[in-house]
Amino acid sequence: MKLLTTIQRRILLRPWRTAVIDDQRSWRAIEIQIVAWHLAREIEATSQAQHIGIMLPTSGLFPAAAIAGWMLGRTIVPLNYLLSKTDLSYVCRDAGLDACVTVGPMLEFTGGLPEFVRPIRMDSMKFSGIPPIRRSQRRAESDLAVLLYTSGTSGKPKGVMLTAGNLRANIEQVVDRARFSRADTMLGVLPQFHSFGLTVLTLLPLAVGCKVVYTARFVPRRIVALARQHRPTVLVAIPSMYGALRLVKEASAEDLASLRFVVSGGEPLPQAVSDGFHERFGLRISEGYGLTETAPATNWCLPGEWRRGSVGRALIGIDERIVAPDGRDLPQGEDGEIRITGPNVMSGYWNLPDESRAAFDERGYFRTGDMGRFDHDGHLFITGRIKEMLIIGGENVFPREIEEVLDRHEIVKASAVIGVHDESRGELPVAFVELKEGCVFDERALRSWCRDHLAQFKVPREIRLCEALPRNPTGKILRRALAEELAAKSASDRPS
Repeated sequence: MKLLTTIQRRILLRPWRTAVIDDQRSWRAIEIQIVAWHLAREIEATSQAQHIGIMLPTSGLFPAAAIAGWMLGRTIVPLNYLLSKTDLSYVCRDAGLDACVTVGPMLEFTGGLPEFVRPIRMDSMKFSGIPPIRRSQRRAESDLAVLLYTSGTSGKPKGVMLTAGNLRANIEQVVDRARFSRADTMLGVLPQFHSFGLTVLTLLPLAVGCKVVYTARFVPRRIVALARQHRPTVLVAIPSMYGALRLVKEASAEDLASLRFVVSGGEPLPQAVSDGFHERFGLRISEGYGLTETAPATNWCLPGEWRRGSVGRALIGIDERIVAPDGRDLPQGEDGEIRITGPNVMSGYWNLPDESRAAFDERGYFRTGDMGRFDHDGHLFITGRIKEMLIIGGENVFPREIEEVLDRHEIVKASAVIGVHDESRGELPVAFVELKEGCVFDERALRSWCRDHLAQFKVPREIRLCEALPRNPTGKILRRALAEELAAKSASDRPS
């Protein structure tokens, strides 16, 4: 496994450097490897399964656990500790887990692992001295390295199969685009069970040999304080986090002056957040694009190439098509489904052969389900999800366009738009808004704002106040949950 070899070589070349700083401690590079050697013995003595679960807070514990699993030739399964007990049990059973590397606080937070999964608690081990050094098992680039379960926004979570080659390729693609080196310091709070947090914030720093600063919980003031203290060159977060950071009153441009990249991914970056962050700190957020199935990064718009709404060009080795419903390749400027091929694209979904086949078209391109278009020089613009597209009086309307307008209003913190059935026009948009602190909801003013900035047929029929929009563990707004809530209310309002 070339990625593991690269990581271990980086560790041994500069063993005493500070590799990780988390909420509990600093880790020298060699300490991560030593803990991995100890942990590998525990895993071997506890688990006979090919797959080993990892359920840990964002910290230096995770890379040690991943290295330990890979040294044994196992596939690691990062577990989302924010799942319901039912979904967590489903994932563990589907992945065939009999053990999971974890710590006590995680077990308390989740209410415990399923009864058929034995916890291997890192916080109860005595890591003293250096255990017998073992050689890593030889593995091919095509071997399964990670099984990452999607967040399950529709149906049961699906296990995305990422090979050692997928992960190595994506790290090399990102490094090629940004020229990361061991001189960089990364700062991030994303969970390591998420593809963005795993590849970009965990494996990439190990493979490059740079320092990474973690904090397990997103507290805006804490992020500013860490930036002030450690002077990172790279900040990795999601749009909702940047929206909160720009509201930290005591933060100054000087606090973030060391950053050369401010990276956003995981969901579309609202224009209001992008502009507000730039006005506050003088920094342009570099938006990227990717999916769990692509390990994850496929596009990245560097600051020097910035243009409004663009997620940038495809990374090296990736080919993208914009495809019409009938399978035709569409020219620049036209919206269609984004389809992707490259060495970073998954091998399929675990235990789901039919869905795996359906995920790729006849030319072997992965069907993303996202809509987008290219501009004249290959910059990609994301316009929405195929399944979320509204058809209003025969016109295609994407929720994001309406949300962008609402998000620019002075009282709106975040918004989400869904479609409801209408007898005459097919569908009509309904908006939900979350307000900024201290603001008062005014539906009439918001609808007037929409009429000033949107075509009449795109103006929401109704705008509802939501105390907190439903989000998945990475902060992405769950429109499906709002649709279900609205449907349930409509059913209860009907006369019996």
